[in-house]
Amino acid sequence: MTAPVNLRRLDLSRAASDAAVAAEVNALFRRGAVPDQKVRNGARAILAAVKSGGDAAVIEANRKFGGGQANGTLLVTRAEMEAARDALPPRIRAGLETMIANIRRFAETELPRTTTTTIVPGVEIERRWVPLARVGVYAPGGSAAYPSSLLMGVVPARIAGVGTVVVTSPADPDGALNQTLLGAAALVGVDVFIVAGGAQAVGAMAYGLLEAGVGPVDRIVGPGNAWVTAAKLEVFGECGIDLPAGPSEVMVVADGTADPIHVASDLLSQAEHGPDSPALLVTWDADFAARVEVELAEQLATAARRTILERSLAAGAMVVLAPDRATGLDFVNGYAPEHLSVVVADVEDAVAQLVNAGSLFVGPYAPESAGDYASGANHVLPTGGLARSCGALSTESYGKFIQVQRISRDGLATIRDAVEAISEAEGLIAHKRAVELRFEGES
Repeated sequence: MTAPVNLRRLDLSRAASDAAVAAEVNALFRRGAVPDQKVRNGARAILAAVKSGGDAAVIEANRKFGGGQANGTLLVTRAEMEAARDALPPRIRAGLETMIANIRRFAETELPRTTTTTIVPGVEIERRWVPLARVGVYAPGGSAAYPSSLLMGVVPARIAGVGTVVVTSPADPDGALNQTLLGAAALVGVDVFIVAGGAQAVGAMAYGLLEAGVGPVDRIVGPGNAWVTAAKLEVFGECGIDLPAGPSEVMVVADGTADPIHVASDLLSQAEHGPDSPALLVTWDADFAARVEVELAEQLATAARRTILERSLAAGAMVVLAPDRATGLDFVNGYAPEHLSVVVADVEDAVAQLVNAGSLFVGPYAPESAGDYASGANHVLPTGGLARSCGALSTESYGKFIQVQRISRDGLATIRDAVEAISEAEGLIAHKRAVELRFEGES
């Protein structure tokens, strides 16, 4: 029999009496999605070069750090994208089209609507939904390309009514672009495709490629590595961003009613992203945890990417053993995982109590990989605990609300005393006069 994989253990029953355990719990809760200062500083320097040097600086950064095409060209033509689309193997094209249809169906339910509210007679406020004019979508690439992330970023933009969609993705180490990625771009009508990676890719979208005729975008969305995340944080203020997503992470909360084969496979599917992707099992059943560790070893023995998986499990996998269900669910909410699989008895009762997670996968037939590709839910999600305050990328991410205030004379008269009293209390007498003057000379 294969020896079990011994994952690192965190025993929550000791948190109240052991300061080291309590400190570890706190560190997990406050792990953060923001890269370290060294990466922040490096990204800042690259962005400064791109802002002052334009297209040439992006080409130079691609040459120095990787991500550019072998010939140095920054833009992919529409003809190249369409040729890649037409050359897609039928099964892959069908899979992409299924994914597009399912993302679109869910994204359409998220489309905001304009509303108008009468506060008092004569005071009316319209909350008008307006799509953004230009959006940049970062699609991870390089050593591994992710057409799924491109679709997750572009399809909701189309539903929202964005005018121009700019995609940026790096080439592989040989300077070649993934043809499935390009084909996916054509399927959803990407307007501009920039070949760049890391911080320079973010700079190309935020500041534009003026020599190539590409203007700056209004918001940048999409997942990426630490350099992409750091760069998005740096340009925030000059353009909008969705959220600073860090390394992908999964948590499975399961009890003895779950199948250890399924749970082990879910942990491995996330560990496949790399050693910086945490994979946690939360359970209040120690015997079940042991069975999962046995199954991990069995599946690793025949895994296609065994070396990567073993390194990832050693670096970021953990069993969190809770003394009871309530403590386990409290830990889940405190950790606020990006992906959360829930396979427990009375599962809907547990789901009702779980309020901090990017995306929940409920029951034995809801693997996280289904959400990555074809369920229709967006897979661009908050990481590092940001699920306490942020949600998934959605159609709302591609627009804004404008407040339109319509006030008649009678309406202003109704709120006049409140405006004058509070502006006077704040010492802003010109504010008060702006109202008074509209009624001077009236009896």
